[in-house]
Amino acid sequence: MAGRKINPYLKGVLEFGPIIAFFVAYMRLKGQHVAIGGTDYDGFILVTAGFVPLLVICTGLLWWLTGHLSKMQIATVVLVVIFGGLSVWLNDPSFIKMKPTIIYLLFGGILGVGLLQGKSYLRIVMEEVVPMKHEGWMILTRRVCAFFFVLAIANEIVWRTMSDEAWVWFKTFVLTVALFAFFMLQARLFRDYAIEEDAEKGEKGANR
Repeated sequence: MAGRKINPYLKGVLEFGPIIAFFVAYMRLKGQHVAIGGTDYDGFILVTAGFVPLLVICTGLLWWLTGHLSKMQIATVVLVVIFGGLSVWLNDPSFIKMKPTIIYLLFGGILGVGLLQGKSYLRIVMEEVVPMKHEGWMILTRRVCAFFFVLAIANEIVWRTMSDEAWVWFKTFVLTVALFAFFMLQARLFRDYAIEEDAEKGEKGANR
């Protein structure tokens, strides 16, 4: 179900603001330590403690203003609360760093299950934005599925072998640019398998 339209700049702030705020706050607090209740917390944990409620608030505002959240947005906020909460509670940054891995494995796995059934679950969430023939959706779904698994592996390598700062740069910029570049590279696929709006209903009925 499509949500209500809101100012695109406001939508961008609510969607990407928490990530940018996390990055800026970490750059300011990295290397610092604060003792709370006899426990020493470093900058990464302090920033995570602020990021979790900020993301919940921004996601809640987005839902209140639009009346709609995507499945990925819902899964993201749930996993951030769980893994971010564990990082703060146990004073261990590993949990929040695992979150992208879990997200990409989860959605890659869901798309993979659909492919095994001859279906494109990606079409369900994107067909209103990108009308395509069934064959196009299957190709795109295979590519996105594989891409998600690659991102999951990349995140595991970075957080397990590099510093906190390297992971923050990777999470904030590299993953974002990679996702943007991936879909830009699908332009030819979108063009080759595009269908006219008046033929969309017949196409959907024939392939479901």
